Amino acid sequence: MATTEIYRYLCVSQQQVALDPEGYLVTLDDWTPDVARAIAAEEHLTLSEEHWEIINVLRDFYQRFEQAPAMRPLVKAVGKALGDEKGRSIHLMRLFPGSPAKLAARIAGLPKPTHCL
Repeated sequence: MATTEIYRYLCVSQQQVALDPEGYLVTLDDWTPDVARAIAAEEHLTLSEEHWEIINVLRDFYQRFEQAPAMRPLVKAVGKALGDEKGRSIHLMRLFPGSPAKLAARIAGLPKPTHCL
């Protein structure tokens, strides 16, 4: 059984949530909406309804396929779930600056997407 290195803990609602060196949850079951807000706050993001739509699409994708999507599958999944206007890279980059697939997955409490540097 592989072990994940714990880099630090995030204190959320008086609980310690372990993060790996890249800021992803060590234990996916530790995720709650409050954990998502705390991770987003570290990135200077306040989660809006639009963010939550994407987070919910990501969590649904993970439940179905047991992996977090890289950018191209994320765009496709968001487009299918929320419509073409929201299923665009530019929309995702506006909500999750930098690397939308990685940042959104981290906030959604999912592992790092495969094929993401």
